[in-house]
Amino acid sequence: PGGILLDDPAEAASIGAARRRVKGGGNLPVARGIRATFRDDASAEDASFMVEMEGTFSAPLCRTHLTVGLSTMDIKGLLHKATRYTTMMTVASLVQVFALIKQMEASATPAASTRVSLATIGMQAVMDSYLCLAHLTLGIAVQAVFNAFATAAFFQFIIFSIFEMRYMLSIWKARFPEAFSMGWESMRRALSILYSRFYSSLLVGMVLIYNLQNRVTLLLIILYSIWVPQIFLNTYNDHRRAPLLPSYVLIMSFTRLLVPLYFLGCPENFLHVKPARGPLVGVVIWVLLQLVVLYSQSLFGARWFIPRRFLPEKYDYFRWVDPSAKRDLAPPADPAAPAAAAPAVAAPGP
Repeated sequence: PGGILLDDPAEAASIGAARRRVKGGGNLPVARGIRATFRDDASAEDASFMVEMEGTFSAPLCRTHLTVGLSTMDIKGLLHKATRYTTMMTVASLVQVFALIKQMEASATPAASTRVSLATIGMQAVMDSYLCLAHLTLGIAVQAVFNAFATAAFFQFIIFSIFEMRYMLSIWKARFPEAFSMGWESMRRALSILYSRFYSSLLVGMVLIYNLQNRVTLLLIILYSIWVPQIFLNTYNDHRRAPLLPSYVLIMSFTRLLVPLYFLGCPENFLHVKPARGPLVGVVIWVLLQLVVLYSQSLFGARWFIPRRFLPEKYDYFRWVDPSAKRDLAPPADPAAPAAAAPAVAAPGP
């Protein structure tokens, strides 16, 4: 690798960055220590930049000190990383489709659909819609990887617009069957309510992401609280049987964690996002905690973590009876009731 070092202010003046006196007094910054490094031995597999430049600009009278770093990107390596990322997301989307189909088949009856939280499925649909929009935007911005990002965006569009919306519709229909049996107007009104709530959640989520863009940990915890509504519904209705398949819960949890794992845990991601171990560990622990609570509800009951004094009274159909106690189970005779007449006996004939 070669390099160029400019430390002399006179040499910096030759490139137009020297100190100049302006009208009315004052000084412009001086360029000091401009270093250019040419990485001609870097390959597309292990290097993200081919040329790096570092420089320092200072203005003593203004008490300003500025360090500048410039670099050229390795387009070939960047496209290779982006292609591998889109391949990973496409495979994850296909796995999510199969898991979602199995879950829909397992809860096809109205009784099973009512035990599934509508907010849990809706939050996943909102996340998939955001990922679809982000991948499509990246594909439009970088034409070289448009096909790869468009493929990932297409599968995520299929997930939230067809499968998850259909699942939410079946849950809504199971909870409000009268709205779908009173004619076309009533059914159209129910569909408009469902879709308006979904798109309102999209808008609220965008505002939330914009306001919490500097608080990554809090934002990730809110976005990945997808199983909290299901835990609340199980506790509120005291569901003895888990409405969600264990395979569906595990697959959806780990495949949705791929995005923060890639951007916050991989230092060689294609967007050059700096790894953030704190938010990454926080969101992984939060998702694992939700999985543990869901699994414990299926083992010990939906309300095992609530103290008994806060639970409502429930009728016990299996009361304990002392076998040593002698009780007359026959009803007592009423003394006011008239005595039963003796049956008449016919006299014998001659």
